[in-house]
Amino acid sequence: MQLAKKFSIAILLGAAAAMPLSVVPLLDAPAAAQALSAAVGKPLQQASAAAKAGNIAAAKTAVDQARAAAKTPAERTKVGEMAAFVYTRGGQFAQAAAELERIGAPSTQIAPLYYQAKNYNKAIEFARKGGQNTIIAQSYLMQGKTADAAKVYEQMLARNPNNPSVLQNLAGVQFKMGDKKAYLATTEKLIKLDPTPARWRALLLDVKNQKLSSQSKLALYHLMIETNNMTNAADVQDFAKIAIVSNQSGMAADVLKTASEKGVIKADDAMNARMLQAAGQRQAQAISGAAAAAKSPATALDAGNAYIGAGQYPQAIAAFTTAEKGPNAAEAKLFKGIAQVRSGNVAAARASFGSIDSGDMGEVAGLWQLYASTKS
Repeated sequence: MQLAKKFSIAILLGAAAAMPLSVVPLLDAPAAAQALSAAVGKPLQQASAAAKAGNIAAAKTAVDQARAAAKTPAERTKVGEMAAFVYTRGGQFAQAAAELERIGAPSTQIAPLYYQAKNYNKAIEFARKGGQNTIIAQSYLMQGKTADAAKVYEQMLARNPNNPSVLQNLAGVQFKMGDKKAYLATTEKLIKLDPTPARWRALLLDVKNQKLSSQSKLALYHLMIETNNMTNAADVQDFAKIAIVSNQSGMAADVLKTASEKGVIKADDAMNARMLQAAGQRQAQAISGAAAAAKSPATALDAGNAYIGAGQYPQAIAAFTTAEKGPNAAEAKLFKGIAQVRSGNVAAARASFGSIDSGDMGEVAGLWQLYASTKS
């Protein structure tokens, strides 16, 4: 896969979600009064009230009193349930699980408690009985058995290929394993399935925090704009500065205006006002000389940037094509691909991005290639 060979920046889409706690049935006071003797029912009611109030010590004392008075299997079951509830409220998950195990509660209630207690072997044991595959996979992961965890998630995906949560968890495991090719394949499936701004943001912010050249960062900011993730004032200002210096002043002006209208930046801020004024002036100068500059490979890159800044994508593509013969071919190909995406020629854009083989520009081109794949 073209994307896999170039995309080496470490991006972890997200750690797997914490296992939900099983809710132990609370003792219903009226029903308990009918089903249990007063010697058992009354202290259990007191235990429930104390646990809800956060007085775990008093709740345990009441449970012990009820346990001593319990005579029938039904009473002992109710005591075990309440004890599990009290221990759970007190964060003593292993004891809660042991109480439920003792009274033969469903394994689906027991497995999450053992997981919370970090007793992963027991969590796996009971999760297998209840078919709780996510708990099994996460327990393996917490034990450092990443290959076993990946195998469970792959089995889950075989049954439900379009489950975003499973895809995200599998990607996280594959990243931990260092299997970049598999990780990228899973990431591509996830983005294609859910190309929402939030999903892209998880990728882009991690990449933005890596050490990138200014031109690679500029291209990454373009992708943040494209995926509706230019929502931070610092990002807007940083993009504007780099774009102005890179002869894409028109784009800087547009982003500054949009951010001001949406309240992302303050319209009356002096620095923002100066950048907006500078962007307008420099774009006028850049576009006036673009046609002449576009004729030579040595200057066509500046022309392409001026055209892309002005939103004149056919002219930008032509200029960047000429610039590919000049000293900054990778940069020309990257921004040519961006112009092709915005002009609607996705197939050509993917070819442009795919031709950039290495360096941080290759990394960002890989992201753009992934984005382009969601448009085809």
